Amino acid sequence: MYCFTIRKAAVAVTAVAGLLLAQSAEAGDLRVEVTGLRSSKGALLVAVCTPETFARRTCPHVATAPASAGGATVRNVPPGIWAVQAIHDEDGNGILTRRGVMPDEGMAFSRDAPMRMGPPRFADAAVELGEGGTVKMAMRYFK
Repeated sequence: MYCFTIRKAAVAVTAVAGLLLAQSAEAGDLRVEVTGLRSSKGALLVAVCTPETFARRTCPHVATAPASAGGATVRNVPPGIWAVQAIHDEDGNGILTRRGVMPDEGMAFSRDAPMRMGPPRFADAAVELGEGGTVKMAMRYFK
């Protein structure tokens, strides 16, 4: 019985390791290019999100780059349906600064998804990503 349990555990560990290796082999780097930045101050915060994490701070794949770079590379994004969001963090505090309900800093979404009284819906920003590639977005400011 003891040998059977060890053998069964070894098979399970091998299967999980195989799945993890297969997933990482398929994952690629995603280049996010953002146009329309009003200044080169601060940083560009980029996130690749699932429907559950979209328009939140908990997206599974993130990157930061100087705003002057005009884009960022998000590493190891698996193929699938994702939505990409970006913030021009001009004051460098790591979050979208707001005055009331209106943001003081710029926001961008994949497919330049429309914002109506808040962030766009995931379906409007969703893109199918393969093993890497490029997503282009336009930064929008409300002030």
